[in-house]
Amino acid sequence: MQVPSKSFGLGLFDDFFDTPFFGRKDFSSAMMRTDVQEKDGNYILDMDLPGFSREDIKAELADGYLTIRAEKNESSEKNEHGSYIFKERYSGTCQRSFYVGEELQQEDIKAAYKDGILRLVFPKIARREIEQKKKYIAIE
Repeated sequence: MQVPSKSFGLGLFDDFFDTPFFGRKDFSSAMMRTDVQEKDGNYILDMDLPGFSREDIKAELADGYLTIRAEKNESSEKNEHGSYIFKERYSGTCQRSFYVGEELQQEDIKAAYKDGILRLVFPKIARREIEQKKKYIAIE
């Protein structure tokens, strides 16, 4: 028996097994698509977070890592119209981290959320150069 297929010859149930439950390895980065650009001495990070409200999103700076976490919890059992038979809307937590350096401080980062896009702007801070001078140990 041949299974009906979608365009390009993909099986009907191929998308079913491409979900976080069945081991999609990089779900957060697929959901939290991010663009980073450099402009006027700043880095601008734009991250897609559709369907989340501002209160669902947390940004944290710790140990040189900027971590963005978005959490959305919705009951999938029943709503005012009845029980769900199929639901594709995301409910859960996703997170991404970026190394931004130890020099960056929390107050240096400006954040805004509009139309499903989180924008973070922070200065491009030059990394401290490690002194490359040879230092000799005095021998007595």
